[in-house]
Amino acid sequence: MKLKHEFKNAWEVERENNKLDDIMSYANGYKLFLDNGKTERTSAREIVKIAKENGYISIDEAIQKGSINSGDKIYAENKDKSVALFVMGKNPLEKGMKVIGAHLDAPRIDLKPNPLYQEANLGFFKTHYYGGIKKYQWTVTPLAIHGVVILNDGKKVDICIGEDENDPVFCITDLLAHLAGDQMQKKLSEGVTGESLNILVGHIPLEGEEKDAIEQNILKILNDKYGMVGEDFLSAEIEVVPSGRARDLGFDRSMVLAYGHDDRVCSYAAVKSIIETENPKYCAVALCVDKEEVGSQGNTGMQSKFFENAVAELIALEGNYCDLKVRRAMANTKVLSADVSAGYDPNYADAYEKRNSAYMGNGLVLSKYTGSRGKGGCNDANAEFMAEVRRIFNKANVVWQTAELGKVDQGGGGTIAYILANYGAEVIDCGVGVLNMHAPYEIVSKVDIYEMYKGYKAFFNMNI
Repeated sequence: MKLKHEFKNAWEVERENNKLDDIMSYANGYKLFLDNGKTERTSAREIVKIAKENGYISIDEAIQKGSINSGDKIYAENKDKSVALFVMGKNPLEKGMKVIGAHLDAPRIDLKPNPLYQEANLGFFKTHYYGGIKKYQWTVTPLAIHGVVILNDGKKVDICIGEDENDPVFCITDLLAHLAGDQMQKKLSEGVTGESLNILVGHIPLEGEEKDAIEQNILKILNDKYGMVGEDFLSAEIEVVPSGRARDLGFDRSMVLAYGHDDRVCSYAAVKSIIETENPKYCAVALCVDKEEVGSQGNTGMQSKFFENAVAELIALEGNYCDLKVRRAMANTKVLSADVSAGYDPNYADAYEKRNSAYMGNGLVLSKYTGSRGKGGCNDANAEFMAEVRRIFNKANVVWQTAELGKVDQGGGGTIAYILANYGAEVIDCGVGVLNMHAPYEIVSKVDIYEMYKGYKAFFNMNI
């Protein structure tokens, strides 16, 4: 009997299993998902597209049909920002579900309602950042503009500028090093302020205009391309994200450098694994929601009734609906709260506790609790459920590890875990380690994301 436990290096395990090609293939699919889903809206649309291609019908179609059966594949979308995929199980819903819950939103820069102005012969957009960011990281970075504009006649227009190689890009300026004496004396958190995150968007004045000619020229360009006028900004949702495609990182192409790993890396794994799930014992659910980065509130966040309402609709389609069945379904559910962890970075070792950190290449990460300092705001999974998940992963030969989010008093963070746990569900956080988390470009290990996919698929299909 081996008494001492040591975590494994997933690369070594999968090399012995002849899975390196599968790892690279999985990563290629994930990179494509990232490129097609730079915002929560475009990510949700990509998931719906994948679902339809794999035989899923909308919950509205299921309601029109009037009934559901074991093995049926159904998707529910919420206001173009959240999606739930269901594979109906052999057991009725009131017996519980197997849920993998992730989020589609990522830290970014949003435009203010009245954003456009000019000053010193330059045109700018005023912004309000979204989520927890280190503001200085977003300066002097090529940026793309995505969003939705509702014109005065009600027409909905999608905007995407800065992703095609022939598109212009945008940028937040920074102070040149030669004049940065005062700036360099400030705390890092104060070197770039929220109100200075203004995006440079133009420079040429409109011919024949004397007042605000640069601003007028930008409006003319937007009007010619999208039919917009200045008032349309007031009701638009326009987001600014790093421009460019997901890229392989390293001589050995072992990692992926991209925007939005947190948390589309888990969302993709949830979707990929449920697409490959057929006739599970318990209803399998891949749940991808919005607003996690700002507290999960709002009608598209996990605190909304979207998921509960979708479950209620499906229970009604099973027949003999009652509210008690909905409550039982939620309370009997088991959940992997699919969110990322802090990958151990030896360049900043002082922020981590080495024995309880997520190491890149050591596979999928189980986190019994997140929260901050004294476990504030965490879920803290029960030992019984954590042991059950552990047995599933071991039986499926998934390489996994455990981790906390840095040193006890260093900081911390939260996930959607506690929200689902409020229903009485068993929940544990389960994702992968990420370097540069919440930066414009984050890093994941290809072997870790492959182990995550294996683990999620085993969770859906294996019962212990």
